[in-house]
This record gives sequence, structure tokens and C-alpha cells, in this order.
Amino acid sequence: MEILKQRILEEATVVSAGVLKLDSLLNHGVDPELTMELGREFARRFEGRNITKVVTIEASGIPVAFATALVMNVPLVFARRKKTLLNEPDAYCERVPSFTKGIVTDLLVSRHLLKAEDRVLFIDDIIANGDAARGLLKILEQAGSSVAGIGIVLEKSFQAGGRTLREMGYEVESLVKISSLEGNAITFED
Repeated sequence: MEILKQRILEEATVVSAGVLKLDSLLNHGVDPELTMELGREFARRFEGRNITKVVTIEASGIPVAFATALVMNVPLVFARRKKTLLNEPDAYCERVPSFTKGIVTDLLVSRHLLKAEDRVLFIDDIIANGDAARGLLKILEQAGSSVAGIGIVLEKSFQAGGRTLREMGYEVESLVKISSLEGNAITFED
């Protein structure tokens, strides 16, 4: 996706050799037109998979997952990161470390939102080490839902997350792969 690469080069900030700040695109602000284009691209890549739901993790994955679900005409379910008074006491829950937040959080999904007959498409914004992704995949496994594929907007291929998910047998489609952030420069994988 050349448009996404161009926007990353124009708007992203390299914080360190492992961290890329994408506030205006994915993590704090959202460009609705670009987000819909990302959703259309994921829908195209996963067309014909009999997907019944799109799933993601709160919060940065929601806009792109919403766009994908809208294009695919299926519901969106997102895992919450914080317990609230409204959470079901027996909700699916997995504890996961967050690479960018530097903390451990809970992922929670109400049991009535995922069914064994669901074929889900998991969409996320960025994958680094993949801990949160593996946590959500455990929840999907507990629910008995099958994973039709995983769509990632930006994969940091110099970290193990995407590679680990592929080794686990999942089909992972990344719109953009970054192979390095060394020297404050963004290097895309071909």
C-alpha cells in the first residue's frame, strides 16, 4: 500500500529503534478516508472466507477494524483493556503485556459476543512482539471461534510478533512491513 507508506514517511516519528509514533494515522487521530481505504484492502484480501465477525483490541485497532467490518457487512467485536461495572463476571479474560504501554493489561470479551460457529477476522493496527494478539487468539480459542485470518496495518518485521503468528499456523496479511527503525530512519520491507 503505497499511500500508507507515504503517509507513514510524512507523519510518523521514530521514537527509538523499536518504537514508531503514528498519532495522526492510527493511535490518537484518525484519517477517515485513509481508514476506509485500509478497511477496503483488508476486505479484499480476506474476501470469500465466510467471515461472520471482525475482532480487534481496544483502542487503536478499532477504527480500521470498524472500516473492515463495515465493508464486509459483519459485526465488530473489540476486546476491552479495562474492567468496568458493566463487564460480565465470567467474561473471557487474558492478561497480556503491552509493548508500547510497558504494562500488563487484561483483555476482556463478553461471552455472548463470540460463538463457536463464528469465523472471525482479527484486525489490528500494529504488531511488535505479538503478546496482545496471542492473548486475543487465546480468547477466540476459549470461545471455540475459528480464525479466518489476521490483518495487521503495520508489522514491525524486525520484531517477532508477525513471524510467531505465522509459525502458529495463522494467515497474517500485513499492509506494510517495516524492517528497521535504526538511525531514526524508517526502512520498509519489500
